[in-house]
Amino acid sequence: MAPISELSHLMNPLASSSQLEISSSQLDGVSRGLEDSIRYQTMLLLQAAGVLLRLPQELIIQAMVIQQRFWVGSDGGSMLEHDAMDVASAVLYLTAKISNHVVSPRQVITAFAFLNFVRPNYELTALHPDITVLVESQYEVRRQLLYEIESQVLRVLGFQIHAVAPHSLCINYLQALDTFPSQGGSQLAQRAFKHLNSAVLSPQLLYLTHQPSTLAASAIYLAARELDTKLPETEWWEVFDVDREELGFLAVALLSLKGFAQREREYWGKRRVPLTVEDLQAEIERRHMLELGT
Repeated sequence: MAPISELSHLMNPLASSSQLEISSSQLDGVSRGLEDSIRYQTMLLLQAAGVLLRLPQELIIQAMVIQQRFWVGSDGGSMLEHDAMDVASAVLYLTAKISNHVVSPRQVITAFAFLNFVRPNYELTALHPDITVLVESQYEVRRQLLYEIESQVLRVLGFQIHAVAPHSLCINYLQALDTFPSQGGSQLAQRAFKHLNSAVLSPQLLYLTHQPSTLAASAIYLAARELDTKLPETEWWEVFDVDREELGFLAVALLSLKGFAQREREYWGKRRVPLTVEDLQAEIERRHMLELGT
């Protein structure tokens, strides 16, 4: 990741072009499409775990960004070396630990065990009693693994776990644009937040390629167009240091996510996306056999 000034709390380190070109997982034989599916599924998993643990949305987004950084680049983690589900649980635990919303290893382990039980739909019903028994029987092993993966994430990222979610900036921009005196302003904020929450799921890794200010302005721009909300007729986004070309690219990228999500659902159906090394190896072998026609 490109370094940022220690004085900046509104910017994120972004992935370089070489990091985006190829990942460690792809070098190990995971296709880009399969890698995208695993990233997308672990983002959904993190979101569901965050909700289950009653964590703030901004913290969940931060965990998602840190997880994406771990997998990106030829020097990142490989999905054929680390279970994606274990990485997701370690990242959420780490992100919460350095915030005001600390969760215990037991809470994280139980939440992910439950979510693995209810995949692929993630219907957040009451905890199944068998899950509690499973966690208790394997707790010490799972806790040690959690710590080990947490250390691995920190090592790969060089302890650079600064992550800014654009949500607060989005509110500030909406206030600056004077949109809140009316009921429409509240609707605009909700729609913009919806786009920001879904942007982190994009296979284009938008949170690794664009700064929070650009994401916030683009979400407002797209939400205003969808709701037919009147904003200043001038090029207001330039006030927030966002150019028109970047704004247009992000608006298109945000709209394309719906199609990607639909294709993922159609392709996988009731089959589980492989989130362990063992399952991933089996999926790669299955695809190889299909290519050979056997």
